[in-house]
Amino acid sequence: RYMPESMDIVHYVDKLDGKPLLTGPRNPAVETWLRKVNGYANRLLIPRFAKSAFDEFATPEARAYFVKKKEAAIGSFADHLAHSPGLVKNISDDLRALDKLIVQPNAVNGELSEDDIQLFPLLRNLTLVAGVNWPSRVAAYRDNMAKQTQINLLSSMAI
Repeated sequence: RYMPESMDIVHYVDKLDGKPLLTGPRNPAVETWLRKVNGYANRLLIPRFAKSAFDEFATPEARAYFVKKKEAAIGSFADHLAHSPGLVKNISDDLRALDKLIVQPNAVNGELSEDDIQLFPLLRNLTLVAGVNWPSRVAAYRDNMAKQTQINLLSSMAI
């Protein structure tokens, strides 16, 4: 079966055993928050990905290829890193707004939904950014989802 979109794959796998986990509705406020933050988050994240000790960058050639392709798409990494203080303030402010939307630490809307599939990877990636202020409910959600999924956060490599 051909599945062109990542979320199509997620839904297909979620239903394979007849016991789907993603049964909750989406929250339009979380969707709006994600759209807003995704509008600028890559300027914080991609330059840091390029400097981090990921296996994908085991060779200098791999790192150089990534930098060349991504800088062509989003602009100079040095410029984005130079603007980090303002972007860190923006994300910290936006995380405060998200804090009010989190219903439970094990599911943003109280029941696992597509919002969790969209939100947790972004929050995990943001642990790569030093200086972000994490409100208590956002931090509890991020940490709980990392534990549930057995996916390490990136805080130890924060730049």
